[in-house]
Amino acid sequence: MSKKLQSIKGFYDVLPDKTPLWHFVEDKIREVLNLYAYEKINLPIVEPTSLFVDSVGTHTDIVEKEMYSWVDPLNEDQLTLRPEGTAGCVRAVIEHNLTYNGSIRLWYQGPMFRHENVQKGRQRQFNQVGVEAFGFSDPNIDAEQILLLARLWKALDIKDVELHINSIGDPEDRLTYRAELIRYFETHQDVLDEDAKRRLHQNPLRILDSKNPAMQTMIEGAPKLSEYLNTEAKAHFESVCGYLKEAGIPFTLNHRLVRGLDYYNRTVYEWVTHRLGSQGTIAGGGRYDYLIERLGGDKTPALGFGIGLERIILLLEDMGVVLQNEPNIYLVNVGDLAEKYALKLSETLRSHGLKVVLNSGGSSFKSQMKRADKSGAAFAVILGDDEMKEGVAQVKSLRVENQQSKIKLDELATFFLKQTS
Repeated sequence: MSKKLQSIKGFYDVLPDKTPLWHFVEDKIREVLNLYAYEKINLPIVEPTSLFVDSVGTHTDIVEKEMYSWVDPLNEDQLTLRPEGTAGCVRAVIEHNLTYNGSIRLWYQGPMFRHENVQKGRQRQFNQVGVEAFGFSDPNIDAEQILLLARLWKALDIKDVELHINSIGDPEDRLTYRAELIRYFETHQDVLDEDAKRRLHQNPLRILDSKNPAMQTMIEGAPKLSEYLNTEAKAHFESVCGYLKEAGIPFTLNHRLVRGLDYYNRTVYEWVTHRLGSQGTIAGGGRYDYLIERLGGDKTPALGFGIGLERIILLLEDMGVVLQNEPNIYLVNVGDLAEKYALKLSETLRSHGLKVVLNSGGSSFKSQMKRADKSGAAFAVILGDDEMKEGVAQVKSLRVENQQSKIKLDELATFFLKQTS
């Protein structure tokens, strides 16, 4: 007996009953991004491994243990399935000199890959929308991207989300803070768990993100990065917060928020919900003013964010949102004349934007009507040889009892357009 075929752990199919909700979310995202004049860029899912090591950071969880990497046997290239999107977008901006004529706003969508512990809201292949802006240094763009997300939540009718925001300053600020943080944590070695001890001299800021209950009191007492910001970074963050207050966007100043990627500086933020348990971050981002220069381009201020689509879908489902992709019409056809004409009629109706399921494979009138009802269609168009001779079709409502009409064939499209308007 052959082994039952199954998808790889952490890699999931999106089945047809789920796709209407996915399309709804994706359409709303496109509509909102269009309002802010972001342009779509399509990026490869495979990049040189070095791109992520140099950008995301050697001592991040992603690079240390989560990347799907291999050596191409054809040419010995070291390759990686992208674990996040910003690095690839920056590579494209540098390679194609996209900022030659000035600032640019870009967005992309697609799968990302991380070898993580699989749980609700955390998969090994997951889908993100990434939004990046290059050439903007003013804090009003930081605020604008946050407002863009607030507008998206409104478009999706999502209310149970909170904005957490912080400033992690510039690299020099973090070097000073890092030394102070290490000194503080070294005095609490007895409280640190194994993961924190591993990070202590490599990436101590990530200890602030720990969810270990036994470490929370100690972490709360740690020095705050806000106390080490330079004058410009502090003024930048105050301006961002001022814009948000002016726009009426409530936020929580979260001193422990640092984000998990090395390229960030100054503004960082996350939109979180309590509906999804520990995987409550549905979008997050911030500034990365030094990344383009680090990867070989000209010094260019930049910022962006990512939206986790699976988590948005989970949140909407938790809110009770259900969408269906049902046809307008099921075309029942019985008899030789009707069967020959039915395909032409279905194409005519589709030309008017109507969604039509054409019964295929014959079968009795009773069987076809059962299929029509099961399809979810609002109406059955019944076409028999007698109707063909008369030049009409019977139109039966499948959702309202005792509602049936006889409509001329050349007036069917007009009839249905009135019904669906």
